Amino acid sequence: MCGIAGYIGSEHLSDGRLEAARDALGHRGPDASGIRRFRTPHGGFCDLVHTRLSIIDLDPRASQPFSRNQGPGHSWGGGGNWLTYNGELYDYLEIRADLEEEGERFATTSDTEVLLCAIERWGWDALDRFEGMWAFGFYDAAAGELTLCRDRFGEKPLFVHRAPHGLYFASEPKAIFAMLGRTLPPNTRHLARFLVNGYKALNKGAETFFEGLTQVPPAMLLTATSEGPEQVRSYWNPRLAVEEGMEYPEAVAAVRDRLVRSVELRMRADVPLAFCLSGGVDSVSLISIAAHELGHDVHGFTIVNTDARYEEADMIAVAVEHLGVRHTEVPLSTTGFLDGLRRQVAEHDAPVVTITYYAHRLLMEAIRDAGYKISISGTAADELFTGYYDHHVAYLAMIRGDADLHASSLAAWTEHVKPIVRNPFLGDPELFARDPGFRDHIYLKNDEFAARLRVPFHEDFAERDFGAGSDVLRTRMLNELFHESVPVILAEDDLNAMAVSIENRSPFLDRGLAELTWTIPTRHLVQNGRAKAVLRDAMRGIAPQPILDNRRKVGFNAPLEDLLDLDDAAVRGTW
Repeated sequence: MCGIAGYIGSEHLSDGRLEAARDALGHRGPDASGIRRFRTPHGGFCDLVHTRLSIIDLDPRASQPFSRNQGPGHSWGGGGNWLTYNGELYDYLEIRADLEEEGERFATTSDTEVLLCAIERWGWDALDRFEGMWAFGFYDAAAGELTLCRDRFGEKPLFVHRAPHGLYFASEPKAIFAMLGRTLPPNTRHLARFLVNGYKALNKGAETFFEGLTQVPPAMLLTATSEGPEQVRSYWNPRLAVEEGMEYPEAVAAVRDRLVRSVELRMRADVPLAFCLSGGVDSVSLISIAAHELGHDVHGFTIVNTDARYEEADMIAVAVEHLGVRHTEVPLSTTGFLDGLRRQVAEHDAPVVTITYYAHRLLMEAIRDAGYKISISGTAADELFTGYYDHHVAYLAMIRGDADLHASSLAAWTEHVKPIVRNPFLGDPELFARDPGFRDHIYLKNDEFAARLRVPFHEDFAERDFGAGSDVLRTRMLNELFHESVPVILAEDDLNAMAVSIENRSPFLDRGLAELTWTIPTRHLVQNGRAKAVLRDAMRGIAPQPILDNRRKVGFNAPLEDLLDLDDAAVRGTW
């Protein structure tokens, strides 16, 4: 995991600005850094910046910007292709073996060289073979073309700013500002969107918290030269492709196999790794696979708090005892909260979207302090397997055609789910059957929030189809995955982890696993009022039974009162 930045255009950037961009990304890559500068065939300039967090092949030979015919020492010029890359290619060993069969030879044991060689050998079709997370800039010195690419799920950030004289890119806004020599103005419309509609509205379009700053969309290639227009194309188009004939045991077995393989791939590293541990099925599934199936000596880290709504000590104790893993608790404290929040806003170049991510930052610090460089988390299980209360109501709407299944599912929902639902709309089991387009539960009370702004703001809810058609449950799940919940989680996780030089990995965000879940019939997703039924049953015999059978949905949350002492006079004076 690293920091990247660069520029292509007609203007010559000073060494000082590129060095400032490098320094702005130092937390993302404290182990090495480099800058490479080029004159393009069109008479313009291209600059590549890199800061390295060494994860695979720790030797300096794998440092970047990287080229397979790299000359020693100098920072200017060089032929061939050059790469500045942030991320991990998890299946690099398999791809390397394929390339070696075709006659390629390697000077490093890094995934960086494999990624570059694969593109040189197979062109952009190589992306279809990649399993990983990435954001990179690939410069073809002979053609004078810079291609930017981002992974399928947007795990790694890639910001861009288009100026009349060229294109800037970086892992974080602050590095683009360093290259520009100025900060872009705040995007007040996006701030209003956040305040009124909440964090699920932040990734519906291309805007960010700064004017003129966007991100390369996930699964996208953007190619630019120093003089011509950009070319943008997608290399992967996720779509629902349900196989209605798939039986439930078949789905369970396939998910089990693919998730085990995903965890195995994401444990490849030349440095120590740790796990984020909650009492839920998501993180416990990953830890159970690592400990029981792969024989890893697992160390789990948990945020603990005093609020009964969010506390999972009983299930965490079950996991630790059953799996025999090492465990570190990270307690919340009111000490230094406001100063820490100010620091975090500066690190993010943006608001911290929920208080949960302040707690997550503390978790990353604890993992760093224990000597680890990688954390593994359960992001996206809810969006792939069903995990939210509105999923239950959408499921009831989708199985109405099967009278017996609907009756038993409604009875289970009434007994187990309805008593714990707090959202005023989601206690109605007929909600989506009556109105499939109902979405007021997502931008809840946004009219009240808008009324408190001096400048009016309103934006209707919007979502993509993804081939789901009338299946409201799958429509919601896919939109949460690509446009609502998961993009925010990934952004906050990346910023928090990289602020303390930690790489975050998410085994549920595996292309093969995701595409598999999109073939599972909707009727299988919830069983007897229990969400994530396929995942739970896939983990039987691996994960602790009490956790697999636990119906309580907590999620990773933190009560404000555990962080902010509202009786403290100094705190009251701050406001």
